[in-house]
Amino acid sequence: MSHGPRPIRDRASASGTPLLDWMAGDQRGAGLLDTARRLMAAEALLAQVLPAGLARNCKAALIDRQRLTVSVPSPAHAARLRQLAPSVAAHLRAAGWRIEDIVVRIDAGLGRMAIKQALRQAEGLDETALDSFEALRRSLRPGPLADAVGRLLRRHRQ
Repeated sequence: MSHGPRPIRDRASASGTPLLDWMAGDQRGAGLLDTARRLMAAEALLAQVLPAGLARNCKAALIDRQRLTVSVPSPAHAARLRQLAPSVAAHLRAAGWRIEDIVVRIDAGLGRMAIKQALRQAEGLDETALDSFEALRRSLRPGPLADAVGRLLRRHRQ
């Protein structure tokens, strides 16, 4: 017994996020969510087969028929990925994807994104740490190391 057409729903709508609920209910939005999920799944598979340093810098950009386009930040990354493309495609096929070709695209903007993500907020040294560095500075003979510890103390006590 059929109750008529069912609304388009997916796992994102179960999260209760209004934006994702709205997108999942809209035909174009549902297509966009599906594309985003497929690209994220492709990136996860890339991370399984590529060296970690290369995988961090690869972004799945487009899946068109049997071709996966991957963006990288530099020609060096592109050269390495092109060397590994046959094994990457084989890994994707083994995982059930119909990918026959890997296209590599250089996107210099990806490098800036990776740098911004790598930066983190540094925490200052507490008094115990500063007292320990002061004791270390007093025990050192004059020289470059003692000068460096002195600069560290001046910088953190200001």
